[in-house]
Formats: sequence, C-alpha cells, structure tokens
Amino acid sequence: MLRVKFFILLLLSVNQLAFASDSLSVFKKRKLALGISSLALTSGSLIYLNQAWYQEYNTSTFHTFNDNDEWFQMDKCGHTFTTYQTGRLMMNAMEWAGYSKKYQLIIGGLSGLAYMSAIEVMDGYSAGWGFSWGDMSVNALGSGLAIGQKLLWNEQRIQLKFSFYSSEYAKYRPDLLGKSFATQILKDYNGQIYWLSINPSSFMKKETKFPKWLNVAFGYGANGMLGAKYNNIVIEDEDGNVKNFNRYRQGYVSLDVDLTRIKTKSKVLKSVFSCLNMIKIPFPNLELSEGKLKFNYY
Repeated sequence: MLRVKFFILLLLSVNQLAFASDSLSVFKKRKLALGISSLALTSGSLIYLNQAWYQEYNTSTFHTFNDNDEWFQMDKCGHTFTTYQTGRLMMNAMEWAGYSKKYQLIIGGLSGLAYMSAIEVMDGYSAGWGFSWGDMSVNALGSGLAIGQKLLWNEQRIQLKFSFYSSEYAKYRPDLLGKSFATQILKDYNGQIYWLSINPSSFMKKETKFPKWLNVAFGYGANGMLGAKYNNIVIEDEDGNVKNFNRYRQGYVSLDVDLTRIKTKSKVLKSVFSCLNMIKIPFPNLELSEGKLKFNYY
C-alpha cells in the first residue's frame, strides 16, 4: 500500500503549492479555498483508490490482518512517514489560511491519521488485505510526532524524510518489487531508506554559528528481501546455480539539509521548499549492516 501513501503526499504537496500566492488576501477566502481543495482532493483520491486498487480484490466481511513481521517493518516506517508529512503539510496550510493553533493541531495535525484510518477500514473489507492494528499504531505515531513538536516548539525540529536507490532485487521479482524505476520507488523496500533528520541549531542558543539549515540524520533500511516474510522463490544465475540472498537490516548516519530554514523572501519558493523537505538530501553516510561498518559516497 505504499503507492497509496505517496499518492496522498503528492496530492497534499500540490494542495500546499496552490496556497503560495498572496492573491487571496482575506483569510475567509483562504479558508474557503483550503476547504474546497482539501474536500475535493480527499474525496477524489478515495474514489480513485477504490476504483484503481480495491476493485482488483474481492470484498469480504470486515477482518483484521497481522502484518507486523513483514518487510522488516519497512512498510510501518512508510505509514509513520506518511501521517507525519500529511500532518505537517496540513498544519502549514491551515496556518496560511489563518486558523488558530488549536484548529491547526486538531484538524491539520490529525488529518493524516483520519485519512489513513479510512484507508485501513477499506483494507478491512478487502479480501486481499485486512485491517491492521500495527498500521494504526504507527499512523498515530507519525501524527503524534508532527503535533507534539508543533505544541512543544511551534516548529518541526525532528523530521521524517525519505530516500531511495535502485536495488539489485527488483529484477528478480518485478511484479512484486516494480518493473520500472518509478514503480520501484513505491514497491521495492530494499531501496527505500527512512530518515530521522534532526536540526541541531534549533536546540542551541540563537547566537550559535552552527548552520541553521544543516541537519544530522539517522536512517533505517533493509535489504535482501524478495518477499514479505521469506525469500520463497528460487533464483538461478546464468550457470544454473541457485542464488541465496541474506535478509538484513541497515542503519545509517549522515548529514542533511532542512530546506525550510533556507532564507528566502519568495513565498512560492518557501512552499516549494516545504514540500521538497520530505526528501533526504544526498550526502555521504556511514552504514552499519550485517555487523560491519562501511562508508558510502552517496
């Protein structure tokens, strides 16, 4: 269901970019614009998902599904990332529209949780999926991270970000992991990395010379996965020898850029930076995997 999450974030990014103009100078007009666009995007995306995704599977009675041990929890990281970014973007949009902080927190901050809960209920009636309490828990975690920081600091000092690289595994299971680069971004968990990007300067005194835009990031990934729980497929090389792939987790330490802290007078550019800030900026990094520490140039 990761394709669903990125579809949601794409809609929200477009939604927020539409609010960058100052042509709507009255808060009532901004609230009206935000309400209409959010309603249209929400209802339209749910209809789209029902037509494009859920109709591929038979419906059934409502049921639960325990997927907590799948994909080394990479899918759970995706849920957390999605609800966090949804809450962050919607709170920003509601602040632009002139809503009080209370409404920003309650409506904007919980928008991701509400949306993903609706999708989870749809999963519960799909024979191909099921309602996952694990998904709901990490959905709440992502929203809580966005809301908590808004309450505590009125800014996002600790952000969740995403990066991707092409892995060698998609070619062995293209139907499951993606046939093209675009679909692999959404489906190949082997190439995905989720980052906790922390802004040190925001915890220092204002007069600090530490760059305000520079972050320290800690990443999590996994590799060697040809299936959700097991590599239950036989892969042979050109000589007919069976290839074995070890499934393992990966930890990363790297630098990052907080685009929202780059000074600019352009409101359009600020909105662009806010949307793009969900992506981890490439930097050299240290990787810990299979008990070994190695240096990556990207």
